[in-house]
Amino acid sequence: MSSRISAERYHDISCGHRVVGHGGKCRLLHGHNYRIHFRVEANADQLDDLGMVLDFGVIKKTLCRWLEDTWDHRFLIWEEDPLLPALKEVSAESLVVIPFNPTAEQIANYLVEEVAPTLLEPYGCRLTHCRVEETRKCSASAFVE
Repeated sequence: MSSRISAERYHDISCGHRVVGHGGKCRLLHGHNYRIHFRVEANADQLDDLGMVLDFGVIKKTLCRWLEDTWDHRFLIWEEDPLLPALKEVSAESLVVIPFNPTAEQIANYLVEEVAPTLLEPYGCRLTHCRVEETRKCSASAFVE
């Protein structure tokens, strides 16, 4: 049996959202300074020639760059949010229309299930854990076995 080894990196972005149907403050338009942690894993016998799961620089140029280019300083809005038409009129370029209600849990899952597989495919590895910190006290994670 081979042990599992991980390489981890985080990236910080500023991003807005609202949670449709939430009974508290999260129903309002607001934003966070998100910290998003990525963990890429491999078996010990699958490390590259240098003994790495994946170079930290590759995580930066794939996953971190995607966050920076796609979500940083933007507003994540669910495609079914009733405010979408009005917000498009105000600032369509600020919006990223997404197929899920933008909770931290759903954001983490989307990064693991949809974004990372395509970005990491050329490197022969996969993202197995993503943690999304909305604040220093509150985070949610998605895992892949």
